[in-house]
Amino acid sequence: MKIATILPYKENYTVSKAQAAAIWVSDFYKFSKFRNNTFIYGNTLTKDYLTKNYVNISINNLRTKFTSTTKEYCDNFIKKTKNKKFDIIEIHNRPEVFNLLKNNFNSKFVLYFHNDPLSMYGSKSAKERLKLLINLDKIVFISKWVQERFFINLDKKLSDKTEVIYHSINRINKKYKKEKKITFVGKLNTSKGYDIYKDAIIKILDEFKNWKAFSIGDEDRKRPIIDHINHRELGFLKHKEVLNFLGKSEIAVVPSRWEEPFGRTALESSSRACATIISNRGGLPETTDHCVILKKLDSNELYKQIKYLIKNEKFRKKLQLDGFNNIKHLVKDNTILIDKLRESLIQNFSLNYIRNKLRIINIYNTGQKNFHRLYNISLGKKFTNGFIRNGHDVLEISDRDFVRQSRNFFQIKNPDKFQEYLVNTYKNYNPDLIFFGHTQNIKKDTISELKNLNNNVILSQWNEDPVMKSLSYSKQNLQNITNYSNIVDHNFITTDPSILKKQINNINNFHFFFVPVDKNIECFNVSKKQPIKDLFYAMSHGVNRATLKRGKSDSRIHFLNSLIKKLDNIDYDFYGFQNKEPIWGNDFYKALNNSKMGLNLSRGLPTKYYTSNRIASLMGNGLLTFIDKKTQLDDMFNNKEVIMYNNINDLTDKINFYKKNDHLRKKIASAGRKKYFKLFNELNIAKYIIDKSLGNRSSLY
Repeated sequence: MKIATILPYKENYTVSKAQAAAIWVSDFYKFSKFRNNTFIYGNTLTKDYLTKNYVNISINNLRTKFTSTTKEYCDNFIKKTKNKKFDIIEIHNRPEVFNLLKNNFNSKFVLYFHNDPLSMYGSKSAKERLKLLINLDKIVFISKWVQERFFINLDKKLSDKTEVIYHSINRINKKYKKEKKITFVGKLNTSKGYDIYKDAIIKILDEFKNWKAFSIGDEDRKRPIIDHINHRELGFLKHKEVLNFLGKSEIAVVPSRWEEPFGRTALESSSRACATIISNRGGLPETTDHCVILKKLDSNELYKQIKYLIKNEKFRKKLQLDGFNNIKHLVKDNTILIDKLRESLIQNFSLNYIRNKLRIINIYNTGQKNFHRLYNISLGKKFTNGFIRNGHDVLEISDRDFVRQSRNFFQIKNPDKFQEYLVNTYKNYNPDLIFFGHTQNIKKDTISELKNLNNNVILSQWNEDPVMKSLSYSKQNLQNITNYSNIVDHNFITTDPSILKKQINNINNFHFFFVPVDKNIECFNVSKKQPIKDLFYAMSHGVNRATLKRGKSDSRIHFLNSLIKKLDNIDYDFYGFQNKEPIWGNDFYKALNNSKMGLNLSRGLPTKYYTSNRIASLMGNGLLTFIDKKTQLDDMFNNKEVIMYNNINDLTDKINFYKKNDHLRKKIASAGRKKYFKLFNELNIAKYIIDKSLGNRSSLY
């Protein structure tokens, strides 16, 4: 995940001059799991940057009235990052920056409000704030008070797109030796209540001569001046120096008149074991649960509370200890919240996988052109069923049907329309996994575009056809597979991947899967019946062709011709063979249910683990199934579940034997069906595919 964090251009991101927003960003950066790919952008003149990942954006017209400094800042950011692709762009405290950047980046946007939204350009009106809610991916507020201000005149039901994440502090293990110091930190002006502090502290110092008072901060404009021998102004200090000074102070005072968005000083004071006095303004009460809140905001009330703390040491020490031991907002804890928020925006599997519910686009040929006569042998349909029954959401796309239906008047294919359809569907659905099989209709540029939209989306392809060298058809099939194999994350094939070692350079992302059965498709159980026919076999010369191709011959036909010559008194029922047309759909099931046994014979030489999808139809529907031992499928099924044969003579003997031993035929067929449904049902195969796609360890059987 690559993240750009953009500070307000006036925010000084340096050790010597860091203010609240800069401290926020640097603190949370240091503990983030995404820190290696997070870049912080701002405009800072000096180079003592808070963190090494800071990138400076130069501005020429910093104080001109004739051009927009914010626009120049954004334009320069766009130029500087034109070759970078950020997953998330985080904008701090400037709605206007979001409005200038949103059309230039295909990223998720998060806006952090550190101040009252009603005081900022781009969020003053309810209409502007509603627009932000609609267009931003997330809005974060530094306090509930800031959040409540944002939702003035808006429906609070919309708040589910927002979060409150507070300024935070690191816990320290050591406790400083306290000195009789009273400390004020902040701008030395009346908005911060510095005049209230002035009047109260002069009275305190006159009365308690062994106590001293300090003011940390500055103010360029006219401000109150404290003239007392026991008071000292320290000016603007580095953040670390402020924390050290608070660690040695007994009492800290935050008497702000201003509606503080949060009041970081109060948090820091309490965490450093200061007895802290605050006003009840803005987000100040959210900083700590262990402080004194002024009932009345004037110098006399402040004087009384400081005096009480000085004279009541036991209460003062308890307040200090409670604040030190019970810090309300810790950097490590809130960094976890921010990182989870980031993960939730990249909906590959981050948010959805956390809840174990994915969005999946399943692209395969649904066979509309063929009136769905392939439904019973469609692996794509079984995958969809398995995904859904595992609790995921699936959007099916039939690529071939879309391309066919999009042909122009001259019957010319227009693949560009499908690319547009796929990309726009992807944008609307925002899937975690794109799963496709047996297609050449997705352009490689389209896959690149999908990954650019969300580089965490997972793409996996599947292929059920043979890949062995012995078969000429396999050459074309391998070409189809390798067209995508290096640009997708995972490839699933029905042959052991070791077979590809000498044919494909990289097989690390290839996985074997077994043809699944589905309880609603393989819904019969011949093992409980007494069919008329003995042996069933069905093949075709191409599923799209659907009819017998005269003169067509392959190794299966040669095998079958030899087999029937050896079979005596066996009533076989073969389709796609010897002028008998292939069968599909319901006709396929009528024939299958009329035979006791089935032959699992596939194209090409028997190869490790390869079998066509007919095995699911045979075993899944309870036929006693004969399998060539050279497929090594006895790694999964034993001789009490299937019948393995060594050669054609062995097969002949076994067919004859089980015709005569019907009780044993039923027993083995039933056990085979039970085992198949236990290991390779649609739920298990779908889970295995998802686990492998997500990079998790998973065993097929």
